[in-house]
Amino acid sequence: MVKFSKELEGQLIPEWRDGYMNYRELKRHIKKIKLSKLSKHHHQDMNGDYGLSIFDPVRFVARKICDKFRNSESKTDMIQLRRSKSCMEDGEDQKVYETDLSQLFSQEDEVRIFFEKLDEEHNKIDKFYKERESEIVERAATLNKQLQILVDHKQVLGHRLRKNSPSSPNFGSSPPSWSSVSHPRSSNYSESSVELAEILSPDQISETDEVIAALERNSSRNYSGTKTKLTKQGKPNMGVKIDIPAETPTPAIVALTSMLWEDLVMKTPKKEYCRGEQSISRKKVQSAEKMIRGAFVELYKVLGLLKAYSSMNMMAFTKILKKFDKVSNQHASANYLQAVKASHFVSSDKVVKLMDEVESTFIKHFASNDRKKAMKFLRPQQKKASHMITFFVGLFTGWFVSLFTIYAILAYILRTFSCPPGKVYMNDGAYRVFRLFALLSLHLFMYGCNLFMWKNKRINYNFIFGFSPNTSLKYRDAFLISTTLMTIVVGAMVVHLLLQAICVSPNQVDAIPAILLLFFLALLICPFGIFYRTTRYCFIRVIRNIFFSPFYKVALVDFFMADQLTSQIQLLRQLEYAACYLLAGIFGTHQYETCSNGRLFKDLTYVISFMPYYWRAMQCARRWFDSYDVEHLANMGKYVSAMVAAGARLTYDHKINHDPHCVWFPIVIVTSVVATVYQCYWDFVKDWGLLKQNSKNLWLRDDLILKNKNIYYVSIALNAVLRVAWVESVLKLKFNDDNHKQLRDFVLASLEVIRRGHWNFYRLENEHLNNVGNYRAVKEVPLPFHDIDSDG
Repeated sequence: MVKFSKELEGQLIPEWRDGYMNYRELKRHIKKIKLSKLSKHHHQDMNGDYGLSIFDPVRFVARKICDKFRNSESKTDMIQLRRSKSCMEDGEDQKVYETDLSQLFSQEDEVRIFFEKLDEEHNKIDKFYKERESEIVERAATLNKQLQILVDHKQVLGHRLRKNSPSSPNFGSSPPSWSSVSHPRSSNYSESSVELAEILSPDQISETDEVIAALERNSSRNYSGTKTKLTKQGKPNMGVKIDIPAETPTPAIVALTSMLWEDLVMKTPKKEYCRGEQSISRKKVQSAEKMIRGAFVELYKVLGLLKAYSSMNMMAFTKILKKFDKVSNQHASANYLQAVKASHFVSSDKVVKLMDEVESTFIKHFASNDRKKAMKFLRPQQKKASHMITFFVGLFTGWFVSLFTIYAILAYILRTFSCPPGKVYMNDGAYRVFRLFALLSLHLFMYGCNLFMWKNKRINYNFIFGFSPNTSLKYRDAFLISTTLMTIVVGAMVVHLLLQAICVSPNQVDAIPAILLLFFLALLICPFGIFYRTTRYCFIRVIRNIFFSPFYKVALVDFFMADQLTSQIQLLRQLEYAACYLLAGIFGTHQYETCSNGRLFKDLTYVISFMPYYWRAMQCARRWFDSYDVEHLANMGKYVSAMVAAGARLTYDHKINHDPHCVWFPIVIVTSVVATVYQCYWDFVKDWGLLKQNSKNLWLRDDLILKNKNIYYVSIALNAVLRVAWVESVLKLKFNDDNHKQLRDFVLASLEVIRRGHWNFYRLENEHLNNVGNYRAVKEVPLPFHDIDSDG
């Protein structure tokens, strides 16, 4: 049977951890009561008893019976829980709970301290529940207003569609919904079928036409352009604008050109525009409906979380008071539990009623009165993973990896693979293709370690990344993918070595890495629902967003993945070489030296080295464009400095082979030192939230997830050391042969991947603690409709 403390730890909402009962601390107080009672009985026995007696068991039973009758007669008078007024907060008198102990308990300090702590936890939970409940009620009221405005806009658009439709000679017939006559793909955005609530009179129709025409002429510069809502009489009023974020390239380009036009030509002040002008359209209303639907889903989710919060804390009160009764041998908890049940966090029925209202509203407006369809959105079913199968498959593939690796190492040591004699295999282009997959497998392994630690430390990574818990990758899956990938790669490498040993034609041997590369590319884009299709397509979508930065709205998962790419520059370079190597073999030239010394190849090396930093800098620029937060510009400066340092090192690497005394050495030192200091500062202070001067933990932050503080200091030192790996590329350490040089490059690339995996844990830990500090347990969905007056 699982202890309740572990059950509470496993089921509590991580972002609301501070709002739950501190069950472990209360258990420690009960243990103190127990020890105090034992010491008291021991003292009485030492004063009144001298040795053992055959009547001791009889006396013990008689004492227990007397205590039971005494407690049953006076159990209702043991404690009295009363409410009193405390200091005023937000203009209201806050009620707090205080326990009055009877004379029986007032003489025991441990019992008094326990109930004082219990009262403190009771007041904390009740206050926390009230605050969350008031926020949710306010959010629900706002959503209802948004929904009403959405229905009004649908009425206006429905009227316009009916008027322009040649198949509608009069307005007396019941029209179809505007979403049903739109493009078939619009069903992805709009799933409801809302018709006109009433037939507009001719005067109202003319007024509606005038408003629509005015809207299309004078759209709002801020976000999008409609400023209308209908009154109860059906007359549209000017006062609302649609705020649709430009998340895709087309609206972003339009917004950017509009801003430049207003700034350079029209000389409009910056505060009067944000993303450009767009006239009212069906697509914008569809996007608004999608946003409101997502907001209702998140509202329903947080209502369920608050309901679970109330139930779990009520169970905690019941459990802890039962433990108190058992230790104190009293029945004094009945009054306290009765008062707890009358508390607001237990007795309030607003959450239950609001959940019913949200369900009915969602069914009516977003599911076409189909309850089953609505529940798929509101209550998605979680799929059970077959952990045993995953474990055994991973164990089996891991055994294969060990077998093939040992075989390849032994074969290489014995130098059985040398055709022609004296050829260094690590200089072969096929080896670089295999090294590409090895770096990718290592990164997947590090990600699996991150997933394991995040889950173990209760970091809600699915919520932070915006992943669905049903389809997100688990740490077992990441380990399985990594191990399977290395099994296939090592197996292909051994086959390639064997074929080279018997001097098979290079055209046939080089087909192995080419087939392997094409196989994994085909698997990545495979449309069938096999091999983690949801994860693969999510990865492709994120890469698309990164590649087209800054035209896509930047989510946390986008810039998190872009940061991973900055640590995989060596992998991208190997991909460049692999493409050149395979193309040279395909076209029959076999001039592989052009893949290392060619002018075009060297120029592309600059592009490959710059691209990850460029994408990340453009993401920072887009985030500044969306929020006007200067901190994003400072972050962009970090990646610009990294680009300058990378370019200087590449130039120095090319020049040093021709001119040992080239002047690029001091430039490389200066740019690399500036970039490294910049990056370390941002890692420790901004991304990890460490190096706080006034923190209760020396040079750390106040809240730490890891119990051992020394781990943070070691992590800071390790990250700083791995950040200066560029020193080796500048010092140009000499090696005996190219074999060792290739091995050195692979080790340095692997260390950078390990550093990035190490960075990932603390980056998400800091993000999680920020969510905990703001009690963000669900996604904050922006709402589309805003009053013009609220813009100031």
